[in-house]
Amino acid sequence: MELNKQQAIELLEEFNKGEFHLKHGHIVGDVMRWYANELGYGDEADFWEIVGLLHDLDFELYPDEHCIKSQEIMRSRGLDERLIRATASHGYGIHFDGLPEPQHEMEKVLFAADELTGLIGAVAVMRPSRSCDDLEVKSVKKKYKDKKFAAGCSRDVIEQGAAMLGWELDKLIGMTILAMRASEHVD
Repeated sequence: MELNKQQAIELLEEFNKGEFHLKHGHIVGDVMRWYANELGYGDEADFWEIVGLLHDLDFELYPDEHCIKSQEIMRSRGLDERLIRATASHGYGIHFDGLPEPQHEMEKVLFAADELTGLIGAVAVMRPSRSCDDLEVKSVKKKYKDKKFAAGCSRDVIEQGAAMLGWELDKLIGMTILAMRASEHVD
């Protein structure tokens, strides 16, 4: 079964109550939609957005089974295996052995951009504007080098994601800034 956006939001809200997790899901959903359109997958933009919305479906309730429990939840509801695989693949090599390696460009974008949205958001709130609208790559790179800043955002994962995509880190950061500027959920 495939979900539409409203059904995906309802599923996200069933398993996530905290403002942080809900907002993160919406931001990553918006970022994934932007990337789909930017990279020539506009006909799949709805699917990319739903993958972004649901990528952390299980994290709030089951942080120790992240990317495992979500697969169980989605399968129990008869959801599309493409969705299950795509959301689980963002935990490849991070959370548990046996998670699928990102293969499709969409899965690689999710792997790379998930952590990066958190870092970019943290940099943005430190700026006088508290916005991504005037944020530049060099500002993110400066904070990126400080491992204590937004320490929960894994630089290794971001770099792995850029490498999976065959992109320089600056390209990934620049594109993700643009994607976040386009998000209605970024303050």
